[in-house]
Amino acid sequence: MHNTIQNLIDIENKIKFNLSDLKLDKLPKIIAVSKTFKMNQILPLINHGHIDFGENKVQEAVEKWDKIKTENPKIKLHMIGKLQTNKVKVAVKLFDYIHSVDSEKLAKKISDEQIKINKNIKTFIQVNIGEENQKSGVNLSQLKNLVSYCKEINLDIIGLMCIPPSNKKSSSYFKQMYLLNKDFDLLELSMGMSSDYLQASQNSATFLRIGSKIFGARS
Repeated sequence: MHNTIQNLIDIENKIKFNLSDLKLDKLPKIIAVSKTFKMNQILPLINHGHIDFGENKVQEAVEKWDKIKTENPKIKLHMIGKLQTNKVKVAVKLFDYIHSVDSEKLAKKISDEQIKINKNIKTFIQVNIGEENQKSGVNLSQLKNLVSYCKEINLDIIGLMCIPPSNKKSSSYFKQMYLLNKDFDLLELSMGMSSDYLQASQNSATFLRIGSKIFGARS
């Protein structure tokens, strides 16, 4: 068995054990964050039946996934990095989910481009939950307006996404995200990475973005 498959199985088992007392109808989906990794490292997971993969750069994703997605139509590709408006046209064609909507301008561009090709992209609004200057995401004070705008233009906003501050405990931010998601009546919650996916899953994350714990350290 390839090490990436074993790593994925180990993570799935830890999540099941971690959430066993909650008796959930479904467990969070694991997005295998394959950014910077070559396709020969990714193919074992595809052959194993894993379908959710994450990339953070449009051009790299096109080069890696364009042909593979055509051959494997069940694959769901997630854009998890900052998306520039000049890359939206290409991104909308390739990706199934965009986790990093953080402005009205970007939301409108995604909406316009998906209408042109008759495609419905599932999107998350990225929240700058720690209000850090160096991080992308909408500030909490502007979140309500952005959610309302996205609904006005019929963008399929399915949930919120966050990356908590790296120097603080994630759990309190995850709890805050859960409450915000509930306030806006959204069903999905994208949060939790290799270092804090168990805490995220305990706080109702429905999508976990896990890279190094599956693929190993990036060179």
